[in-house]
Amino acid sequence: MKNKFYAYIQNLQDQICKGLEEIDEKAFFKEDLWTRPEGGGGRTRVIENGNVFEKGGVNISAVHGKLPDTMQKLFNVGEADFFACGLSLVIHPKSPMVPTVHANWRYFEMYDEKGNVMNRWFGGGQDLTPYYLFEEDAKHFHQTCKTACDKHDTSFYSKFKKQCDSYFWNAHRNEARGIGGLFFDYCKETDSFSMENWYNFVTEVGNSFLNAYIPIVEKRKNLSYNSEQKNWQEIRRGRYVEFNLVHDKGTLFGLKTNGRIESILMSLPPHVQWVYNYLPEKDSEEEKLISILEKPIDWV
Repeated sequence: MKNKFYAYIQNLQDQICKGLEEIDEKAFFKEDLWTRPEGGGGRTRVIENGNVFEKGGVNISAVHGKLPDTMQKLFNVGEADFFACGLSLVIHPKSPMVPTVHANWRYFEMYDEKGNVMNRWFGGGQDLTPYYLFEEDAKHFHQTCKTACDKHDTSFYSKFKKQCDSYFWNAHRNEARGIGGLFFDYCKETDSFSMENWYNFVTEVGNSFLNAYIPIVEKRKNLSYNSEQKNWQEIRRGRYVEFNLVHDKGTLFGLKTNGRIESILMSLPPHVQWVYNYLPEKDSEEEKLISILEKPIDWV
């Protein structure tokens, strides 16, 4: 399974990078191969200063070795070996009219002293962070997620949408990071759902990513905007940074397993602001966004 999934994310990385380059029409991804001293490595690809994308990364990695002490405590196990692979992406567009997007699909195995698999699971999801809310975009993104889920289990979309709203929640701000999507973790084999079933589901979601995001970029990339709207985008990006550094499990896992810092922190935007006690004008588009983020709604 681990070889099969790693082969899948290698191919998916190529597809996603190609799709994003085609819509940007200027910038191309730069590739950076790296190795991890304890075992494994990855293929980082970063795009910067494009027509459409200010900064973004589409990264894959496969790491293995001894499970660090911090992760032993998290999983409540003793010494063990592990293998983890996944694709993680974050795209920060130049225009505040185009939403930031994040996605991640991953697979994890843990082994006993004899090298036998004693635990394994899939995780992942995809979510959207707009700076200006276009409801038709939110509906399109969520409908694409729901369509992918419904092919495997009609209960998945509702369940994983709620988990996404709960996970991407900036508790110290009491607001969502964005308008959500899907989030699933610890997807393990059961009597009714095999690991092969989970593989088929996760790859279905991965394959839906470009369909979920590219049509939104096409619609919004040429809309005009002013300096105040760009200012708002940078203030909201600050909340994105706060979530990633304070709450995000993937970031923390990378930092605690001696992951590659440049690849882990590529999720951070290049231009960000923190303005003291910034409040949007009453009845403005900015205030409308905040009201949605304070109480997630059902888009489909």
